[in-house]
Amino acid sequence: MEASAQQVVDALPDGVLLAGPDQRVELVSSVAARMLGIDAGTAVGRPLADVLLLRDTEGCRWYDAHRPYDGLTTRTGVPEQSWTLPDGSEVLVAARIHRPATDRPVDRVAISIRSGRGRARLDRERSDLVATVAHELRSPLTGVKGFVQAMLNRWDKLSDEQKKLMLTTVHSDSDRLSRLIAELLDVARIDTGRLQLHPRPTDVAVLAGRVVGSVGAATSRPVQLVAPDDLPRVVADPDKLTQVLTNLVENAVRHGDGDVRVMLEHDPDRAGPGGSGPTAYVVITVDDQGEGIAEALRRQVFTKFWKHGVRGGSGLGLYIVGGLTRAHGGEVVIEDAPGGGARVVVRWPVEDHRRR
Repeated sequence: MEASAQQVVDALPDGVLLAGPDQRVELVSSVAARMLGIDAGTAVGRPLADVLLLRDTEGCRWYDAHRPYDGLTTRTGVPEQSWTLPDGSEVLVAARIHRPATDRPVDRVAISIRSGRGRARLDRERSDLVATVAHELRSPLTGVKGFVQAMLNRWDKLSDEQKKLMLTTVHSDSDRLSRLIAELLDVARIDTGRLQLHPRPTDVAVLAGRVVGSVGAATSRPVQLVAPDDLPRVVADPDKLTQVLTNLVENAVRHGDGDVRVMLEHDPDRAGPGGSGPTAYVVITVDDQGEGIAEALRRQVFTKFWKHGVRGGSGLGLYIVGGLTRAHGGEVVIEDAPGGGARVVVRWPVEDHRRR
């Protein structure tokens, strides 16, 4: 059965108003009526200026600011802008101005009203990003500047050991800055779908051994690797897989306690993506002996800027782990470690199961 115009606009997620050549409302969707706090039936036939009760921060009405029935005959619309509803909430409003011809008067104005909550969320994410970058950059930059200034001012008075210590600290802080910049670039690529992968057969055990050796050398905590000799290779971008392993192990060292244990095993019979037939995976399990992660918080762990506890970090590590793993067709979950603490399990497909 053919739907009426009212049924069509009521089915849309955004609010819609239509006004005719006499500047009076011809149609109001249920969403628009709810946003504007009006009755859709009684609004029909009233002047558009009286129905569209939107104001800007200075109290000016949308209709008075844009005069959709006046102005240049070449004007075809009003771009999306932020306006305020009578209840004070923000909405995004755009309009389309229709004319039969450029030398004819306006015969219809179509207005869409969209909730501003989505943009507010994006604004908060941008603010979080700026705050995170500022906070994470401040400390290493302060250290780099301080040590370089000290060496410039007191070069002749410093011993070789003091110079070496300062340069080592500057080098470490520079690595930290480079790491943060790389994380932010990866986050941007994951969010925009522009992540570039160069997969090829990769030995997970070799990469895990390098990561465990590197992270273990930088901490007093024991970091162990357990891997079978017959572990199959996986199809992966080696750099991205190394980043996943590094983030997992460093996260366990930073936020957990006790020994960190990295285990690799082959799972040849797990259901494939979308419930398809059996698919072979290499399972990467990282355990620590800390307090663990409460089940109610586990879904939040893989979101951007999520932090828990007082120990540092950008809040991007596990978000990147999730994004890179899913980009390769794998999955990652959080469980309880057998002896207490957190367990992060990554199932990485042996064959190429990337989402296309």
